Amino acid sequence: MIKQCFVGAAMVLGLLGSAGSVPTPRALATAVVQSAGAGESASFDGVVEAVRQTVVAAQVSGAVIAVEAKAGDVVRAGQVLARIDARAAEQAAAASDAQVQAARATLEVAIKEFDRQKQLFEKNYTSRAALERAEAQFKATEAQVSAQLAQAGAARAHTGFFVVKAPYSGVISGVPIALGDMAMPGRALFTLYDPAAIRVAATVPQTDIARIASGKPARIQFPGVPAERQWVAAANMTILPTADPATHTALVRLDLPAAAGNVAPGTFARVLLPMHGTATPRLHVPASAIVRRAEMTGVYVVDGNGHPSFGKCVSGARAMAPSRY
Repeated sequence: MIKQCFVGAAMVLGLLGSAGSVPTPRALATAVVQSAGAGESASFDGVVEAVRQTVVAAQVSGAVIAVEAKAGDVVRAGQVLARIDARAAEQAAAASDAQVQAARATLEVAIKEFDRQKQLFEKNYTSRAALERAEAQFKATEAQVSAQLAQAGAARAHTGFFVVKAPYSGVISGVPIALGDMAMPGRALFTLYDPAAIRVAATVPQTDIARIASGKPARIQFPGVPAERQWVAAANMTILPTADPATHTALVRLDLPAAAGNVAPGTFARVLLPMHGTATPRLHVPASAIVRRAEMTGVYVVDGNGHPSFGKCVSGARAMAPSRY
């Protein structure tokens, strides 16, 4: 005898509590219970992450004297985010510039002396040894100028490390520093991500990895966003070739299209991956047919004799949708 599942818990309760007569199934709103294989798609929990996310760290030591950005700010590439006290570095750069000027003055003297020795040698007023000594002095002084220029350039570059800039355009997601903090090499100052490149990462058991159907689109649901933007088709799917030895799961990454909008990294997402192969069939009933009674959850079933009862459904049955009571 094929059972039928009911749609109207309140209707049923009210009718059963009236004159004691049970209405016929034709007077009740019912829905057919469908049976479908679970191999079409499978659901996995995922999390939104940025493809490009950077921890901007300090390269030098010093006190933070200015914080130019806060969490949530949209910044441009090269925009100043923070400044570190650079007075000592600036003095070192000034000293290097002074040494360059001194080396250039010495070079000018060496050039003039070399030219003078060449003229004297051409008139046989000096020896070749004197000419060679003047030439060697000129070349050595020229090399010293090049070395001083390189040191001055390094000092100026070091001074630039005290101004922290955004490496690319993006959104500031974290600022773990405050004005007056001591910056140290490697200490995180800002966390920045690019909102133009977002993906969803989901961990999938290794037994399901082989069943993922390639060439079919995967769908992503964001339960925390408005209904019109909850479902998005993944632009691309990548299955990492390694598995976690502790959990025996592999990471699946799904790139989001630009139409997905601005979804913040860390947001929960539900991933529906296309599957093939045999799987345990599942019964599908309308959400409106689900009835909750204290700790019990089920549906009202109408059997072949037209009698409703609270229980489980079988394939081919009909479910009655409950109304408010």
